[in-house]
Order: sequence, then structure tokens, then C-alpha cells
Amino acid sequence: MTATLTPPRIQDQLQATVQRYAPRVDYLEIRLEQSESLRLGFRGPRFDAVDRALSLAGGIRACYRGGWSFVTFNGLDELAERVQEAVEQARLIGHEQTQLAPVEPVVDYVQADIACDPRTVPLAEKRALLQHYNDLLLAYDPRIQTTSVSYRERFGVTYLVTSTGTNLAQERLDVSGMFGVVARGEGLVVRQGYESVHSRSDYNVVVGIDQQVLEAAQRAIRQLEAQPVKGGQYTVILDPYLSGVFIHEAFGHLSEADFVYENPRLQELLQLGRQVAIPELNVVDDATMPGLPGSLKYDDEGVPGQRKYLIKDGVLTQRLHSRETAGKMGEPPTGNARALSATYAPIVRMTNTGIEPGRYTLAEMMQDIDLGVYCVRMLGGQTNGELFTFAAAEGFMIRNGQLAEPVSDVTLSGNVFQTLKDIEAIGNDTVYRNGGCGKAGQSPLPVSVGGPHVRIKNVVIGGRS
Repeated sequence: MTATLTPPRIQDQLQATVQRYAPRVDYLEIRLEQSESLRLGFRGPRFDAVDRALSLAGGIRACYRGGWSFVTFNGLDELAERVQEAVEQARLIGHEQTQLAPVEPVVDYVQADIACDPRTVPLAEKRALLQHYNDLLLAYDPRIQTTSVSYRERFGVTYLVTSTGTNLAQERLDVSGMFGVVARGEGLVVRQGYESVHSRSDYNVVVGIDQQVLEAAQRAIRQLEAQPVKGGQYTVILDPYLSGVFIHEAFGHLSEADFVYENPRLQELLQLGRQVAIPELNVVDDATMPGLPGSLKYDDEGVPGQRKYLIKDGVLTQRLHSRETAGKMGEPPTGNARALSATYAPIVRMTNTGIEPGRYTLAEMMQDIDLGVYCVRMLGGQTNGELFTFAAAEGFMIRNGQLAEPVSDVTLSGNVFQTLKDIEAIGNDTVYRNGGCGKAGQSPLPVSVGGPHVRIKNVVIGGRS
């Protein structure tokens, strides 16, 4: 059966197929992914999910005279037929000029660095551990109404063969635990709490984390007991997780070149070399950081992962590219073409995006704030061009330089470019956390977000008057 082919045989077949059809188009690639995955889940006291899947599937991209086609396939037996479809479709729609930034072809096999392989741990042991965490959350407080607790593992090998000479295979392991609670107070007041862990190499990331799991319940209960914040304009301090989410959502997506090259308004706002923030601000997108969800040796076009400064000393210095956007904008490719799986076409995506640390401690940032808000994590949010609105998962008033009472219903809104100029201090304590990013129907793509504590003036906080 095709699913049992060894890697050399798979790559030989893909390469032979590409060579056969490549002369008819400007560019041709085949990506194929073999994967095995497991999901376990509790909802409330009920064990409601045990899903195991084995998959072999992929996608073909062909480009002819600027016209792209994308065709998926579910087995190697149909590969030649599907490649022919992709070629014919590209030739049908192409009427311009193919513009792809040149890259050196890559021939490589990238192995996953595995410490404790989750596939060696018995299923019953995983279920018992997950039930233990679920029981902890349910028993924490009678106001906990329900839980959503799950464990996921996935190991895959993705093969990429292109008409430009790339012949690449990359292994990837992901292990994660997600722990959510819903708490109900008096009347219709409902609050949520959430925690998660992730590893690219080690099952033990989900072992012995009782206290971290309980933080989901503790956060929800604290918010039940908190009073709504009074709406107004405040000096705020974002915790490292929220500052990372802010820079990812409000600015990182604006740095994705496919948002820019067809939007005159964004081209005007995002001219390279423009001062967009205070000189102390440095923002990176770094695929080379070891072990993080967004880390990669090569992106899904075979371009090496890189460390890029999106903002350096307050100046817009780079944006994120696929080969196509780099070619059309005359800029170098950055290794940011990523796909949720081989059955999706690569698009421009972030990797590990964050703010570099500054020089202040949290106490120093807080000491001269007479009245402000300390904002912790993110509950949800949305962006619209340069405008943003975020809901913090938790908030605390700052009074006379000290943390004071917890507050709820904390939402932050503003214009990202004004906000970047209103930063007053950057902390020395950058932390990266795992996340999942959504774009163009591809969600959740593994990324991480990072930052230190960040102090910002004149932030509009929505609450209750």
C-alpha cells in the first residue's frame, strides 16, 4: 500500500512526477504529508473524545504566467492525474507574468529532536492523567460549571519536491494540553479561565503540572469576584503574554506582505524606513528559536527559516514574505510561507513573533502610576487594519504605584501606530508562549507570541460606567 512507502521511495516518486510535468508550467511543487495523531478530551465530568487518525495526503501547486492552481490528493495512486489537473488549470488562468523571488534549492531531511516520544506512552496512562487534571478543575470551587480539557499529539513528515530542485522532508512532533473552565456567579455572570502547554519534543510537558492547570480555575473565580472596570483612558501595563498577543495581532498581521502589496492604504502606512514606534521598540519574527511552536528549519516553500526585525529601533525594517510576495515587491524571501497541512496552499504567516526586552523591572514601571490598569492575558479580540480591540482575560487596578483590586470586563482599543508611539517603558522580562493563529481558513497554525511587560499611556479602556 502507498501509505507504507519508505521516505526514499516517496521522494523518488514525487520527483519523477514533477520532472514529467514541470516543462508545461513556470513552477510546480508537490507537498505530501504522512501523519499520525491522537486527541483525548473531557467535557465536564464526561470523557467525550478519543480520536486517532492516520493520514497520507497532499497538495499540488502549479503556476503559469502568474496564474496559480492548487489541487489536493489523498493517495499516491492518483498523484499523476491530480498533477495534470493542476497544470491544466494554471495554464487556463495565467495571463500575466510569474514573479517568484529566486532561492537556492534545498536537499535535506530534517529529523525531529524527541526526548520522550508520546507514542511510547500507553493510552490508558494518558487518559488517567487527563482525568486527574479534569477532576482537579471540577473540584476547585462549586462555581465551576463545566470544563473543557484535552490532550493532543501529532507526528508528521512533510515532503516537498519542486521544479526548481528542492527535495525536502521535515519531521514534526507536537504535544499539547488544553485546560479550560467556565464559572458562573450570581445572576448571569459567567467567566472563563484557560491554560495550555506545548512541546515540540517531549511528552513530559503534560506531566506534573497540577498548579499550572489550577490557574485556569483560579483566574475564572477571581474574575467572578471582581468588579467591572470603570471605562476611561488609562496608563496600562500589559503582561508578557498580552504584549505578545498585541504585537502579533495588531502589528504582526500588518507585516504579512500579502496584506500589503494589493492595498494602497497599507503601502502608504507601511513604507520601509518609516519611524512607526518609539526608538526603544524592537519587534522580531524569529523562526530559529529552538523548540517553539512556530520554529522551523524551512518553510513550506523550502526557504530557510530566519530571524527578522520587523521594527528595529522604532523603524519599520522588514516585512514577511512568500516567494511570490517577495518577487512582486522586489524584496528578499523571509521563510514565512506556511500551511496548516499539506492539503492547504502555503500563505504568508508569522512564526514566533515578539517584542525584545527593554531595561525596566515591573516595579519600576508601576511605581509612578497613580491610577492605571494591569492587563493580563487575552480573552479575545479583533483587528481592522490599524485599529484593534482586545479583551483582557484578567485585570487589576494600579493605585499609587501598587497592584490593587481585581477588575473585570477590561477591553483595550485604539490605533496600533499611535499605540506604538505611546509606549512609555519596556520591561526586561520577555516570555514566549504557545498559540494558534488563524488566517484565510487555516487555523490553528502553531505560532508563539512573546514580549516583556509593556507600559502604554492614554489607552482607551472599555468597561462599565
